[in-house]
Amino acid sequence: MSAIAGICVGLTAWFLLVYLVAGLYTVDQNERAVKTRFGRALRIEGKTTLDDPELAALLSGEERERYRCPQVRVIPPGGPYFKWPWERVYKVSVAVQSVNVAFDPETPAANHGGSVLEAVTKDQLNTGLTGQIRYRVSERNLYAYLFGIKQPIVHVMGYFVSVLREKIATFEAPASAAAQAQAPGLADVSGISINDIRKNLRALNDVMDQEGRSSVARYGIALDASLITGIDPPREVESALAAINTAHNQVSSEISLAQAAADQKIVQSRRAVEIETLKAQAEVEPLTALARQLSDLKRAGGGNALIAYLRNVRLGLFSRAKQFVLASREWEGR
Repeated sequence: MSAIAGICVGLTAWFLLVYLVAGLYTVDQNERAVKTRFGRALRIEGKTTLDDPELAALLSGEERERYRCPQVRVIPPGGPYFKWPWERVYKVSVAVQSVNVAFDPETPAANHGGSVLEAVTKDQLNTGLTGQIRYRVSERNLYAYLFGIKQPIVHVMGYFVSVLREKIATFEAPASAAAQAQAPGLADVSGISINDIRKNLRALNDVMDQEGRSSVARYGIALDASLITGIDPPREVESALAAINTAHNQVSSEISLAQAAADQKIVQSRRAVEIETLKAQAEVEPLTALARQLSDLKRAGGGNALIAYLRNVRLGLFSRAKQFVLASREWEGR
């Protein structure tokens, strides 16, 4: 009996160790977990990612069926939790991570060891791109990340790099009033694709952020931000670009100075016209006032008032004159 009792105690201890103690687990603060039962994830019945308005809005009509994933029960941080031996727990870190844009998860040695990504511009120039991508696993679509594809980060990086290369190959600087006001001869200079990309890195980053929004609905990975920091042309092209940019800056400076001088002359001409206009008004105003006074005198006293006024004015002129000539009627008769 003692042997049988020992076997029973051993079986009981083994059962408690395997089925109870080993079944306890916890979830860290920056983790989320999903449990499967006989290989099938525990789901929210009748719910898919298309029932999430924000995720559904990121997919086009034909993509909705392709990337429709069930919503799973997400285990939040905490514990201890319990699982049976026929259940399995998948833990995922939801912390924000960053990688180089040239990082290739399948071939780490590619793209110069994951440091520089090559792309071809609209001018058929091979350039090197540097920058970073920040991403995190979205707990709103953990099924796509864990069970939809084998290596989600590979798909996301491939999608991002393909879109980035397409944008570099077709990038055009946004039209602006300043560019439209330039002389026609500068159009070819300012239209060099590498210069346009360098001057509009923020616009390029905004476009990539917009294009990467759908990754959370496709692969369960949210691209928080993409930051392209450098556009490096080939060495043999760099010196030519520097010379072109220098000439462009000099021409732009000359045009700006000419426009400033023209604007200054226009302002001076306007002021001169205003001054002459004021002078003319100052000369005309006394004559206008005198005409009004004479009209008032004529209405008040008739023709005699005007004759008296003219006599007084003539006497005033005689008093100020040093000499005057008086015509003789006898001379007029001759």
